[in-house]
Amino acid sequence: MAFDYPQPGFHFLVVFELFPQFPNDIQFQEVSGLTVSTEFEPWPEGGENRFSHQLPQKLQFNELVLKRGKFLGSGVLHWARKALEHFEFKPTNLMISLLNEDHLPLYNWYVINAIPKRLEISGFNAMSNEIVVETFALNYQYFKYYDPASLALDATASLTASVSISF
Repeated sequence: MAFDYPQPGFHFLVVFELFPQFPNDIQFQEVSGLTVSTEFEPWPEGGENRFSHQLPQKLQFNELVLKRGKFLGSGVLHWARKALEHFEFKPTNLMISLLNEDHLPLYNWYVINAIPKRLEISGFNAMSNEIVVETFALNYQYFKYYDPASLALDATASLTASVSISF
């Protein structure tokens, strides 16, 4: 059964909500930075000097980093270059999906309002036979996590709740 072990992270898909796109715009070799943390503000307790309460203030999202081999013809690269070379920023959303062996999504992360922050091209070396890698660093507002299995569980729970209410 597929859920008896942790899922490997090598089979994934990245899809931008951009036009135009080319087939190579979904081919990335690495994705990192899907990180969220909570910023806290200390709030002193009246008359108590040993500690202060930590009140959650807001969520902080890291930059998203996408790496892939350098391709000719790329809508994603055109979008990034317009932002970084001409200062024409157009936020876009993207979906990152971890896929199973049947190429179906196991988990999805929907990234909201991403804009290019940095574009990096790997070094060139005449002494090695490595591909040229381009790295996109993106800022974004937040991401939503979609787990198809938990969505099915939520649907079952709401169906069960509606059935139990109707009796």
